Amino acid sequence: MTRRPDIVLLVLDTQRADRLSCYGCPQETSPSMDTLASDATRFRYAFAAAQWTIPSHASMFTGTYPTIHGMVQSFSMLPEALPTLAERLRDGGYFTAAFCNNPLLSFINNGLRRGFQSFLNYGGLFTSHPNQAGRRPGWFDRYRQWFKNRLVGILSRIQDAFARSEALLMLSFTPFFVPVWQTALKFKGNTPRSLKDAARFLVERRGMEQDQPAFCFINLMDAHMPYRPPRRFIERFAPHVLRDQTTRRYLSQFNTDIYRWYAPLSSDIDQERKATLDGMYNAEVACQDEHVGRFLQTLRERGRLDQTLLIICSDHGDHLGEKQLFGHVFSAYNELVQVPLIIRSPDGDFPRSTTVDHCVSTRRLFHTVLTTAGLASEAEQRFSLAQSRTSDPDDGTVFAEAVPSQQVLSMLQRRQPHLISEHDCDQVRTAVCRGSHKLVQIGDHQPELYNIVDDPGERLNLRDILPEQVEALQEHLDGFLSTTAASRVQGQPHGDEALAGGVDDPAVRRRLRNLGYLE
Repeated sequence: MTRRPDIVLLVLDTQRADRLSCYGCPQETSPSMDTLASDATRFRYAFAAAQWTIPSHASMFTGTYPTIHGMVQSFSMLPEALPTLAERLRDGGYFTAAFCNNPLLSFINNGLRRGFQSFLNYGGLFTSHPNQAGRRPGWFDRYRQWFKNRLVGILSRIQDAFARSEALLMLSFTPFFVPVWQTALKFKGNTPRSLKDAARFLVERRGMEQDQPAFCFINLMDAHMPYRPPRRFIERFAPHVLRDQTTRRYLSQFNTDIYRWYAPLSSDIDQERKATLDGMYNAEVACQDEHVGRFLQTLRERGRLDQTLLIICSDHGDHLGEKQLFGHVFSAYNELVQVPLIIRSPDGDFPRSTTVDHCVSTRRLFHTVLTTAGLASEAEQRFSLAQSRTSDPDDGTVFAEAVPSQQVLSMLQRRQPHLISEHDCDQVRTAVCRGSHKLVQIGDHQPELYNIVDDPGERLNLRDILPEQVEALQEHLDGFLSTTAASRVQGQPHGDEALAGGVDDPAVRRRLRNLGYLE
């Protein structure tokens, strides 16, 4: 029997596609990613299922859209009826390990850690090592690790409480607390260490059974606010920050006031501040790319890269002042939902030096990984992204859902309530992409239509120019919304069997089958 490949899912948290050189960025921000893309399959129009971390990861981990899995708030809990990717792989013989820098995945008890036999968190005072593969500590190491894990457990419970309590979350956003948790809790984690640990896990394989394949999930946070890249990257991408005291003062205020990360603007951002945020973001991207390059080089030199299905993607992007928006809460525009996706496989499923030019959803990474692992059902195999080159079951039609954060809305209500109505912050956004066009529906307002090929920045609304295209995409969107709404029983998502039992309408069942939820 041929040994099954290792699988690496590397998520570049908050990475915009348009800030990588291989996706058209005019600056050389990503030489390592560029080299990888030239030796892999690059998906030009990949879209996240949601606009922020928790729902987007939940879609990648379950293969379902947010309306199905229901993980749309920081206090959401993944239903037990939905098995996770890690659970499926663990039960299928893989050793499952995570190397995570995002506290929303590491600390909060929301079900997204289910199935990982080892989950290392780099976003706190200490790196935790629960069930870490290959560790055989002595008595002193065991005591030290016990003590560290107790502290990590306490911190996890505290952070979980903050995520679920509006009052505590508002307290954590105050000017006094923000510098504390950014520094003491290492909000962005430790990219070099996490990648080094992940490479050691894949190469040394200590504690694993002979010939046992590994699933390695990695989340990096460099591109996320706040922006504090090494000086040499600032010199390359934002040298004016080093020269101008006013700019440094603005950046310092921006980095320490979390409200600025999410609150919309009443008017367009001025060019100097826009250039500052763009340059610092690009500096973080370039620094992260260098770390990823070292990780890939280690796997290549040790002979592991050619035995691994490597997936590099993002969970979402970030607004940096475009359309008077910041962060990743109130939008389904390309700055947030169009993400990079590069897949390199040890066989011919994903050809080298290949670009896929039609729209795909990152929710299908679930089906792709299970198919490579030999664990997918026949229905799931159809949705592997390896099929996208020849026969795409989605027919190039993908969806994205952006449900606003209730806690951020509460923060806006307290400080600038007029912004909620000005930007429709309390409205759900839903988008459908098909061919070269994308329709964005904001609540019950008139939809917006964009050509994502000719106008990737979505500056020209074509709604009144191409009414036939609006009508066609609206039909796809209405069908998706009615199907997913009908699949939820009493407001709770269910697994495939529950879906089959809870839906009687033949048209709805047909649509669910087309989306891959039913056999």
